[in-house]
Amino acid sequence: MFVPAGLHSATEERRHLDRLARAGADLFEVALTHRTPVLDGPVIQSAYRRTLQRGKVLDRTLRATEHAASLRPTVVMTYWEPVSRHGSERLARLFADAGAGAAGVMVVDLPAHGRTLAWRREGSGPAHPTPRPAPLPRRRLPQRYCRSFGMALRPRQRGTHRLPGRPLDIPALADFTRRLRSASPLPAVSGVGISTPALAARVAPLVDAVVIGTPIVRALTTVPGQAPALAASFAQALRPTSLTENRA
Repeated sequence: MFVPAGLHSATEERRHLDRLARAGADLFEVALTHRTPVLDGPVIQSAYRRTLQRGKVLDRTLRATEHAASLRPTVVMTYWEPVSRHGSERLARLFADAGAGAAGVMVVDLPAHGRTLAWRREGSGPAHPTPRPAPLPRRRLPQRYCRSFGMALRPRQRGTHRLPGRPLDIPALADFTRRLRSASPLPAVSGVGISTPALAARVAPLVDAVVIGTPIVRALTTVPGQAPALAASFAQALRPTSLTENRA
C-alpha cells in the first residue's frame, strides 16, 4: 500500500494506516515527498504538493513510517534529491534506528554516478549501512539487481513513462520477471499503472508483490473513508496468488 506521508494530521494518518492494514495491506510503502516527482502520475504529484505545503516533511515521514512499521513491513520511497540533501547515511540511520523501523529505502531515480544506502538488521542490533548499486541499462538489469538489497521493482511499462491510456504490457512484464528471477533471489515487485483489482489479479501470478497507489491516494485525498474498502477489493483480488503491497 503506497501512502505519501503527511497528507493528514498525525492522528488522522495513524487512523488511516490502521484501517488500511485491517483492510488487507501486507506491506506499506511510505513516500518521503519531493517537489519534482517525475516518475509519479498527476494524482500522486498533487498529493505530494499537499504534503509539502504542510511542512516538516522529514519529521512527518518519520512518524508515519514508525506507525506503519508497527503494523506491517514498511519501505520508504523517495527521490535522489531528498537523499542527497539530507545525506544518505543520515537518512538510513533515521529510518532504521530512530524508532521508525523501516526495512529499507527505495530511491526511484538513483543517478548512474550516485550511491545510496540500504541496511541490514541482525537480530535487535543496530542497522548496518550497505551501498546500493546504481541502475544499469535494461539489458543488464538482472545482473545488477542480483547484487541489490531488498527487492527489485519492475516499472509498469518499457521505458520510464507510460503514455496516458496505453495498456499495461503484460508479456513484457512476464519476460522481464523471468530474466530477473534467473539472476536474482530478490522478490520481484510490479508497480505503477495497476489501477484496478482485475488488472492486479492478472499481474499477481507473475511477481512476488503488487504495488497499488494512485487509486488509494486518490481516495485518501478526496474521500478518505472509502480507502479501506478500496484496499480490501485489491487485497481480495490478489490473494492467495501473491504477497500484496499497494501502490500505483
